[in-house]
Amino acid sequence: MRMTLEELKKRYPSYTEEQKEEIEARYQAAVSGLGSQIVVLDDDPTGTQTVHDIYVYTAAPETDCGIPGWGTAEMTEDLMRRGFQDEHGMFYVLTNSRSFSEEKTEQVHRQIAKSLAAVSKEQGKDFLLISRGDSTLRGHYPLETDTLRAALEEEGASAVDGLILCPFFPEGGRLTAGDVHYCLEGETAVPAGETEFAKDTTFGFQASDLKEYIAEKSLGRYPADEVLCIELEELRGMQYEQIERKLCDAEGFRQIVVNALEYADLKVFAIALAGALEKGKHFLIRSAAAVPKVLGGVTEQGFLGREKLLENAGKGANGGLVVVGSHVKKTNQQLEELRKLPEVEFLEFSTEHAAEEGALEAETKRAVREVERVIRTGRTAVLYTSRKLVLPEGGSKEEALRISVRISEALTDVVCALEEEPAFILAKGGITSSDVAVRGLGIRKALVMGQADKGIPVWRQGAEAKFPGRPYIIFPGNVGTEKTLGDLVKRIV
Repeated sequence: MRMTLEELKKRYPSYTEEQKEEIEARYQAAVSGLGSQIVVLDDDPTGTQTVHDIYVYTAAPETDCGIPGWGTAEMTEDLMRRGFQDEHGMFYVLTNSRSFSEEKTEQVHRQIAKSLAAVSKEQGKDFLLISRGDSTLRGHYPLETDTLRAALEEEGASAVDGLILCPFFPEGGRLTAGDVHYCLEGETAVPAGETEFAKDTTFGFQASDLKEYIAEKSLGRYPADEVLCIELEELRGMQYEQIERKLCDAEGFRQIVVNALEYADLKVFAIALAGALEKGKHFLIRSAAAVPKVLGGVTEQGFLGREKLLENAGKGANGGLVVVGSHVKKTNQQLEELRKLPEVEFLEFSTEHAAEEGALEAETKRAVREVERVIRTGRTAVLYTSRKLVLPEGGSKEEALRISVRISEALTDVVCALEEEPAFILAKGGITSSDVAVRGLGIRKALVMGQADKGIPVWRQGAEAKFPGRPYIIFPGNVGTEKTLGDLVKRIV
């Protein structure tokens, strides 16, 4: 049932200031005592949208193991080893698995789990594994978490007692109450199953109640009536011991839903989770971007200003580049607002003949010439894919995903081929931003500098990248208001 945000808040009264102070003190002690390396597997680069001063690693595109985008087991172990030696206590690994087929997703996650288990044993350090997915419930769930659990246990890791599902992400207007996941549209909380995201060609769903969502996506293997729920009433009542007992009772990979309307709710849960972990319980976590921030103890930081967003841009007169692959309604609305800026020029990357041999390659060459022409004038080029995606008649979901990936790769080949250096690069959309990072810019390790705006992460490219030291702005397809993209570009140019 839809309701206003005000109605939702009235139904679940918040904490007093005194309670928040108590929660904060207990929370700080709890997360500082976790003692485990937090490993976040991110299915696209937008998952870093709540953190700063944390490293994200990507896999080299070269491969000889039959899994494009990932290398040998030795290469994956080396990546994990570098992450475990990171002084921050938490690191991200960009899998980009939201663009993978189910078969490739399973292969990659099995390889990651084996490498993670091996490096954990080698380094003598335990880990807490988070599978960061979309806050609107799209992605390879439960395939990713099922595969990780099976592979870890095969490698001799401790049995996983439960899978914690928490898609709460307030920066993007994603809230969970009464076990129902909501997406804010203005001041209206809309059940996720009633949004455009639920109609996704590849990852569509019907249920908004997360218990039913779990049953739906698992095809009944995890029945709704067997899902364990951490309710808002328990969290708002600061019932730490009761929540901890619930977690301690979980076994056999019990599916666990966590409700949350604000970060204080997650902090109460983190306190109880820390207690359960200390008692020897083991969990995997499937969450949106809020949970890594809380469990990693990441502090608040203001949005990055123009100077930081143009860091190391030099004194050249080149304009910037905005690359847009996302097709969600919000992106289309944001593009219309962006068109109002006189400093930008729109360039359409045609996808009309994407299924035809050689069509995308020819379009890429044309787009490179056009982008370089625009940025040499000092204006910002907005390279966007055709808003209408033409798919083969009668094609499967896998076929639709395959063509979408080919389009995204062709679009980001434009970035790879550029000889003129843009003043800044902003990518819009999850798959697009991942391809721009890995294929277009050659990023292997980047520092998350912070956010350009709410839910919009900025990476500093590593020494190996196409433009070393330069910021790279990642703008999720489903984040912000109609004006956010235009306001951000205006602030930079």
